[in-house]
Amino acid sequence: MFDLPKYGDGVCLGRLAALLEALAIDRDQLSRNAVVVTGSNGKGSTAAFCATIGNAFGLRTGLFTSPHLYRINERFQVDGQPISETGLTRHAASVEAAISEISQRTGEQFGSFEALFALACLHFRESGCDFTVFEAGIGGRYDPVRLVGAHESCVTSVDYEHVNLLGNRLELIASDKSDACASPGVIIYGENCRGLRPHLLEYLRNRGIIALFVRDEIAISGESASPSYQRFELRFDDCDFTSLELRLSGAFQLNNAAVAATLFRLWLRRTRPEVQLAKIEAAVRAGLRRTNWPGRLEIVRETPLTIIDVGHTPDAVKQSLASLRALYGSDGWILVTGVSSDKKADEIVTALAPSFDTIVCTSAHHKGTPAQAIAAAVRQANPHAGIHLAETIRDAVDISTRLARSQTRKIYVAGGLFVAIEYATVARGDKVEDLKFF
Repeated sequence: MFDLPKYGDGVCLGRLAALLEALAIDRDQLSRNAVVVTGSNGKGSTAAFCATIGNAFGLRTGLFTSPHLYRINERFQVDGQPISETGLTRHAASVEAAISEISQRTGEQFGSFEALFALACLHFRESGCDFTVFEAGIGGRYDPVRLVGAHESCVTSVDYEHVNLLGNRLELIASDKSDACASPGVIIYGENCRGLRPHLLEYLRNRGIIALFVRDEIAISGESASPSYQRFELRFDDCDFTSLELRLSGAFQLNNAAVAATLFRLWLRRTRPEVQLAKIEAAVRAGLRRTNWPGRLEIVRETPLTIIDVGHTPDAVKQSLASLRALYGSDGWILVTGVSSDKKADEIVTALAPSFDTIVCTSAHHKGTPAQAIAAAVRQANPHAGIHLAETIRDAVDISTRLARSQTRKIYVAGGLFVAIEYATVARGDKVEDLKFF
């Protein structure tokens, strides 16, 4: 499937429906058992929270996410376990055979994400999943997850991303993501969508879809945080959950946790209305506490303290930086930064550079913007910073580690997913060339 293009020929919905039919996927069962997570930032951790809550409730739970960080197997999980190599190979062969037949018959080219989505459907069906969580790739209107037919979905946040596909206004992007929800249905919108509320309510009018917003209909209060946990209170409809605890760092995770807990509650209300609230509360508590999601303010090394973050939009970078400073302090940091070649380097660097006096500029092996270009953006954003050029991630690890040890400092790696993951890979002694991405 790595040999397929990232995107297929035009809109994928028709050919993907044919693929699901060829694989004998029961679309009605898919719709009954699934929720869909869309958004610009926070999709992965929201989906992980929701799936872990489902598992804590006692359901056999499937989770489909993207992108993967280290191995493609991560994208397909059942009860927290990635798909085995044997299962991946076997399902991939089934999907590839079906794609070959349909492509020969119709002349249409499939994309890699379509194939991965179909593989997830196969894996979850074979595993006998009672509950499945699907994370959207891009948008929602034409994303493969629209074929799930989920009656409960969410938009975790909205930011400027993939504007050539989704539109150059936040209203357009939010509308596209909202279209992953089936009618009748409910969409939960994250906190940063509240400014779009008038537009979204009109967009959904007469479609049989209810809109709920974090900090409006879904109340968060009593927030507190430390480097090891966060606590908050959640109130929604008949739910009044106090002292909920997360192990994931970052204030933005409170939004994601609230969205996930509400999403699961709404799905249960439709599929298992007889369940007692006490059992739901117990699952929410246990699920939020157990959830682990790598890459977001993740400590990858204790000495020197090294924290990575895979956020790769300006809003995600700003939120993670604010949480880093709140949890670990503002002083004593070395920033290692690089931006993928398909992202707006100036905007991302501008969000990061002014907060650091020592910055290592580097380029990821996968899709990295040249280190010199990153350094030029840093000079523009923070002329007083000490800049170190690292042409490769291995150089960045060596330079930042040497500086941190000699100056008793901490290291923060941010700006792009590939930079963060490759840095963690090299710090563990592995090779970035062994990582495989689309």
